[in-house]
Amino acid sequence: MAETKLEPMEYRTLTVLMPVFNEQATLAEIIRRVRQVDIGLTLELIVVDDGSSDGTNKILRTLEDSTVRVIAHDKNQGKGAALRTGLAHASGDIVVIQDADLEYDPDDWPALLAPILKDKASVVYGSRFTGQRKNMLPLHWAGNRLLSLVTNVLYSSTLSDMETCYKAFDRRVLKDLTVVSNRFDFEPEITAKVLRRGYRIYEVPISYAGREFDEGKKITWRDGIGALKALVKFRFTKDF
Repeated sequence: MAETKLEPMEYRTLTVLMPVFNEQATLAEIIRRVRQVDIGLTLELIVVDDGSSDGTNKILRTLEDSTVRVIAHDKNQGKGAALRTGLAHASGDIVVIQDADLEYDPDDWPALLAPILKDKASVVYGSRFTGQRKNMLPLHWAGNRLLSLVTNVLYSSTLSDMETCYKAFDRRVLKDLTVVSNRFDFEPEITAKVLRRGYRIYEVPISYAGREFDEGKKITWRDGIGALKALVKFRFTKDF
């Protein structure tokens, strides 16, 4: 498949999509870090509270301002559903996904955005396997490597970290792209559809500070099975 390339443009705005579910302990800190990053773009932060029940909504009410928009789901639907809601409201020239759990550091944004700003790529992933990292659980390490390998075999790509949270897009890449996954299978779905549309994914090293399940880690081996199924499903579906 021929590589798809977009016309160069002047990027002015960045939309950050932050899905949140029961992250009371880390929410204020991650939003503080987001506000501190100097990226030279106008920031729009869209936080989607996916039916939290731990008081997250109360914290968000105190943090919402002209740059932080909060959208709430009445009940928990999953990360994919939260991101789909956020994407429907995104207006920035570039879109970045940011988890709320402090595993990913917004200080890595400049490196993540640089290939897009320099017209080297339209899609950039931050790789946890080429940068500094701490405390990735062994089962997650193995599962992530396997999922990246399957992605590369099915889609003729060379990714080292398909499951990374840090994904940055020229928003034109996402135009008319329909996302149907509700849970963590959002990651393989968006990757599959971007690759099938002919976009090459550029990777940059990022730092990673993984947390344990008793600290709120939510993804499990069952989500890994779901991701494998999604990779196969979206390789052969007609809608991409």
